[in-house]
Amino acid sequence: MTAGEVIGERRGLEEAERVELTVDAVAPGGHCVARFDGQVVFVRHALPGERVVAEVTELHRGFARADAVEILDASPDRVESPCPYAKPGRCGGCDLQHVAPGAQLGWKTAVVREQLTRLAGLTDAEVDALAVRVEALPGGLLGWRSRVRYAVDGAGRAGLLKHRSHEVVPIERCLIAHPAIQELPVLTPSGTRWPDAEAVETVASTGGDVSVVAVAEGVPTPVSGPAVVREVAAGRDWSLPASGFWQVHPAAADTLVGAVLDLLAPRPGETAWDLYGGAGLFAAALAGRVGDARVTLVESSEQGVAAARENLADLPRVEVVAARVETALARRRVTGPVDLVVLDPPRSGAGAQVVRDVVAARPRAVAYVACDPAAFARDVRTFTGLGWRLAALRGFDLFPMTQHVELVGLLLPPA
Repeated sequence: MTAGEVIGERRGLEEAERVELTVDAVAPGGHCVARFDGQVVFVRHALPGERVVAEVTELHRGFARADAVEILDASPDRVESPCPYAKPGRCGGCDLQHVAPGAQLGWKTAVVREQLTRLAGLTDAEVDALAVRVEALPGGLLGWRSRVRYAVDGAGRAGLLKHRSHEVVPIERCLIAHPAIQELPVLTPSGTRWPDAEAVETVASTGGDVSVVAVAEGVPTPVSGPAVVREVAAGRDWSLPASGFWQVHPAAADTLVGAVLDLLAPRPGETAWDLYGGAGLFAAALAGRVGDARVTLVESSEQGVAAARENLADLPRVEVVAARVETALARRRVTGPVDLVVLDPPRSGAGAQVVRDVVAARPRAVAYVACDPAAFARDVRTFTGLGWRLAALRGFDLFPMTQHVELVGLLLPPA
């Protein structure tokens, strides 16, 4: 009889209870699925096939969450976490430090496949035809993160948050942070305190700049290093505020640009939209391929619009529209026909109305850059419901040691 079972009757779990579980398949969010007396339990720090003792951390209607606190039968894909904070009840930033490198890629590929079948409504055969796999980026699993935002606790100590919590875990070093960030005197061992800050943002740019920014009441204040940093990507130099958005993996920007251009295969004379365009990474790449044709970038963030206008000033055929994408399309601030569209929405996805408006513009092809497989799958379902198809899909491990994965999909209209 496993821990907590009652013979002859079903019962619910209790918070902080420890139970023995046999772990099944991976699930979105860095969990694996298990069942206790018929109840679904999402277990962190586990691997498929393992037998574990799990401590219940949350109870919800129909499911529970738990941490594997003891491994009874280990998977051959299990490794020792290099970071002492990547443990149950400690830092929640890394989900997969206990998983071997190749198995991390397999884990993420399995999640993408599951979301495409369950949420996008694709058949197993359709997913098989895409030959979905997640590719590693150069640089390894540690020391890659070029932007780290540390939270600050009530004592003024900088650290990282527990999983699904606002509780700050003071740490000595974050091993996935860029080496230049690891050496900054930001964390507790340096004696540094941040009594007036709610967060501390650190940057090590691809252009060689290293900056620290304190954030208080949402307002960033430079502490050290340049307030404007230089990034290098897509054959260009980019200038943007140290607290501005940029991909956190040093190889990410060039990797995504390469994938988008490969899938879209832009031709001279084709017009293009870069929706949710940020500082203009994809707009610049498209402009370099379509010649004198117009490229329209739509971005709602004031900081992003300013960065795009500054960084793309040498490209007169690129128009920057300051608006929400939904508004720009609905109010015809951008209008079709258009040949190519890049969709790079936030984690919540583009949404059904944006997809319908993009389809109505009748582009030749759409490249969809996604940081959340579930949102991507829901939008793919909208595309396919309108007669389009997901013709190609590439996955990239832009966030090693975490459950996150980046996707670039090619969507094509009916023949």
